[in-house]
Amino acid sequence: MRIERARAEHMDAILAIERASFTDPWSREGLEDYLDAPGGELLVCLEGPEVLGFAVFHVSYEDAELYNIAVDPVARGMGAGKALLGEVLRRAGKMGAERMFLEVRRSNAAARALYASAGFSVCGVRRGYYQSPPEDAVLMDKLLEK
Repeated sequence: MRIERARAEHMDAILAIERASFTDPWSREGLEDYLDAPGGELLVCLEGPEVLGFAVFHVSYEDAELYNIAVDPVARGMGAGKALLGEVLRRAGKMGAERMFLEVRRSNAAARALYASAGFSVCGVRRGYYQSPPEDAVLMDKLLEK
């Protein structure tokens, strides 16, 4: 498994994973914006040429936000999500971020466990944040290492 910055040829696989993972998926354009966004990155986890998962994050001054992370349903449980999250945290720290924020559906126990295992803690709740279906977002944050 290796993590690298996504390229245009990864987009079809990224979109397929996005659609399989979320009830309100990002558009192709929204994801493509992060192929070369200042302060943001779209990363992929690859096994050979196959995209196992991806992550989108952005750094603004001392704060970073993990916008999206997803793993192909057939590749879940193989460590791709953990590898992606670790690389996001490393890169955000190198870009000058001191803290990373994220939000996750309250019912997404697997994601919440992954984030907690990486040192994230709950810092708030956004009531009714998600649609399709309606659900609260749990806000989490973590101080980053330089």
